[in-house]
Amino acid sequence: MDVLRGFALLGILLVNAQNMAGPHMGEGGAPVASWADDTVAWLVTALASGKFYLLFSFLFGYSFTLQRASAERAGASFAPRHLRRLGCLFLLGLAHAVLLYPGDVLTIYAVLSLVLFALRDITPRTAVRIAACLVVGVAVCLLVWGLLMVTLAEPPRPGAASAALRDLVSAYRGDPGSVVAANLRQLHSTLSWNALYGVDMLAAFLAGLAAGRRGLLTGTGAHRARMVRILAVTLPVGLVGGVVMAVCRKGPLDARWYDVGSAVGVLTAPALTAAYVCGLLLLVHTGPGTRVADVLSGSGRLALTHYLSQSLVMALVFTGYGLGLYGRYGAAVVVAGCFVLYGAQLALGTWMSRRFRYGPVEWLLRAATLARRP
Repeated sequence: MDVLRGFALLGILLVNAQNMAGPHMGEGGAPVASWADDTVAWLVTALASGKFYLLFSFLFGYSFTLQRASAERAGASFAPRHLRRLGCLFLLGLAHAVLLYPGDVLTIYAVLSLVLFALRDITPRTAVRIAACLVVGVAVCLLVWGLLMVTLAEPPRPGAASAALRDLVSAYRGDPGSVVAANLRQLHSTLSWNALYGVDMLAAFLAGLAAGRRGLLTGTGAHRARMVRILAVTLPVGLVGGVVMAVCRKGPLDARWYDVGSAVGVLTAPALTAAYVCGLLLLVHTGPGTRVADVLSGSGRLALTHYLSQSLVMALVFTGYGLGLYGRYGAAVVVAGCFVLYGAQLALGTWMSRRFRYGPVEWLLRAATLARRP
């Protein structure tokens, strides 16, 4: 699980950085992008968008089963532990969303975990069926809305920047107060879409719950043939879906097709996520892969600390908290910076995991869960 978390941190960073950096704005105040920026943004959308939050959500559901088992072994009541954990997670997420990044998922995780707790005793088969129904339901909603937009909306004017976008750029380049105000406006404007995508996260929670009940991530080396078969089926499906989503979201189709692409992405992202998981697990059971696993697992044990610190670094770079570079660089430069930051986090994770049992935020969350010093 730590290896998968460490890997997922890269995908989350690549996607979140595009949002925190903002669209590249030219001298005239209109969005501009080079062919390199367009290509990089297109690839991030096809290969990363919608895939890695699913992986984190799946691992969250899997961890739920381990936490419950841990409480049972300790002879402690699971419900108080779980509620304390969710309360701490919600507060962390709220601070993260208001101060750093309105695209935070921790608050959504905390709320959805109440549903997961209520469904904790369902069978793995039922959990998977419910998850499948939720994914299809979200995709249908997005597809219907997207087709309405394609049919009824006016084509966007090329190169045009709305007054709202220009105001957003100005706010994020302003003082810390304007940054917080912009974050609050973003939170409010995306509330309905967060609720919709929260259903998709719940589906991944339930898939993780089913996998945890089956212990699918234990002894993965014995399932090599099965993982090869899964990889062979899910990789082409996931890649085709990712390409369709990128075509609708990043071109050549215009912005009216955005939600149609999102619908395709919701349906096919689980396939590409599964392919990533199987491919990585197959890799770590090879000779060179063991070294990759060691590096990734160190950061995976500090996943929550790294997730929040990624936002902190990007806020210091792109908003008025620090350099105020919002909208000044395109996707190519931003993604290059992401790999530098991720490399630093891998090195730091390896160093810290050899010296400390928990990262600072993990220590805080565990202390809240156990109601005592870990």
